[in-house]
Amino acid sequence: MKRPTASHDVEVPGHRRKRALSEDDRALWQMVARQVKPLKKKPRIPKLHPPMSAAEPAPTPPSVTSRPVSTLQAPKPVKPAMPPLVPLGRRERSRLSRGRSEIDARLDLHGMTQSRAHQALHLFLQRAHSEGHTFVLIITGKGAAGDSERGVLRRQVPHWLSLPEFRGLVVGFEEANIGHGGAGALYVRIRRARG
Repeated sequence: MKRPTASHDVEVPGHRRKRALSEDDRALWQMVARQVKPLKKKPRIPKLHPPMSAAEPAPTPPSVTSRPVSTLQAPKPVKPAMPPLVPLGRRERSRLSRGRSEIDARLDLHGMTQSRAHQALHLFLQRAHSEGHTFVLIITGKGAAGDSERGVLRRQVPHWLSLPEFRGLVVGFEEANIGHGGAGALYVRIRRARG
């Protein structure tokens, strides 16, 4: 790496030295300039104040304003984003499936319509959250094999649990072990109540 020998030789990053155009550069520029069509002119906005010279002092602003001062409103506080859902850890899942961790409550949604199931799920999770439960089991049912109309709740409940209205109540969820319903049930970890 070369060191500058004198302070006047130091090049400042971002600054370029001006250089004169060669005859080839000038000819190329003229050729390009002849081929360019000007853009449509936009009306210029007139300047409100003429440019001030260095000799003129800046005008002092008036001390009293003629129009009423509007009150400033404080910006609304931004709600922090809900943390992402987290799958249950392997250890927690193992303890639940073997009965070593207790399932605090169960909700069976069999035979309910979607709207009724959604409402029941929301009320159930609110109650579990307020009562300080850790794990609950949601039974959706598997639906009949090959019937696309069946198993709607099995598909919808995981989607609902990801919605903002449930995120304040739920930390995460996973499909239950075969002993608790397998694909027709979910282990749900409840978010702890603050306070």
